[in-house]
Amino acid sequence: MKRALLALAVMAGFAAPAMAQVQSPNWVPKQTAELQALDKITARITVIKAQVGQTVTFGTLAITVRSCMSRPQDEVADAAAWIEIGDLRSTASNSVPDRGTGGEVASGNRGVQVFHGWMFAEAPAVHMLEHPVYDLRILSCK
Repeated sequence: MKRALLALAVMAGFAAPAMAQVQSPNWVPKQTAELQALDKITARITVIKAQVGQTVTFGTLAITVRSCMSRPQDEVADAAAWIEIGDLRSTASNSVPDRGTGGEVASGNRGVQVFHGWMFAEAPAVHMLEHPVYDLRILSCK
């Protein structure tokens, strides 16, 4: 009986730190997204600062950041942003649908929606805009 209780106490001691690590990461809301845009035709790279809720343009793209969050300073650095991108020159018939958008027309004068979703700074290949003319990724949230 004493061995069983001792074994249980030892296992509980090892399990407690593992359970503490399962907590979900904290994200801090920010107001400005710093994006990196590449024009593939001219090979020009531009850093764009976009306020949350406002639309900025790069070439024929209308970029709206809906949410921008970063990790606290005491955690591993990362940033995530929910971004909607419309192509002002595209029409629904010649748009480049990205991950299920289906070339839907965005509201307002933002063109045909070519991207909407989360972008992550530390994992750019997971979800970034891949357009015939432009590439866009998030760098940070401030």
